[in-house]
Amino acid sequence: MAHSSQTDRASLGATGRSLPIALLRVREKVMERFRPMLQRHGVTEQQWRVLRVLGEAPDIDMSALAKAANLLPPSLSRMTKGLEERGLISTTRASDDGRRTSLRLTASGATLITQVTPESTAISAEIEAIVGRSEIQALIDQLERVLDALDKAKA
Repeated sequence: MAHSSQTDRASLGATGRSLPIALLRVREKVMERFRPMLQRHGVTEQQWRVLRVLGEAPDIDMSALAKAANLLPPSLSRMTKGLEERGLISTTRASDDGRRTSLRLTASGATLITQVTPESTAISAEIEAIVGRSEIQALIDQLERVLDALDKAKA
């Protein structure tokens, strides 16, 4: 039995060369630069993603927002209540379908984005200076190709 377990582990390959682990390590290194700035502005990473999406898509329903912000719908539902209580977003029920909720950024939410954007841009520029603009763009392009391939394989 122990031999089988060892064989299974060996077939996994080195953890450091595992795609999930590599993606998590890079995400952590990037986000450790952004987290202090987000904390100073009183938003979590997930809340910031929601606000950013709403800044780009002024009137979006919950399911589209969940997909765009890469959040599970139940998490988004809880989060939007807090953002609405803070006056950063507003929600309305669709007149044609009472189950569908539409969200939009409020003036306060837009102001917060305006306040955070220069700091966020500076952090992104710092990362770009360290890694290189072309490297980052190539990585993003490659990750989009991986996503497309996995989406096509799932369909």
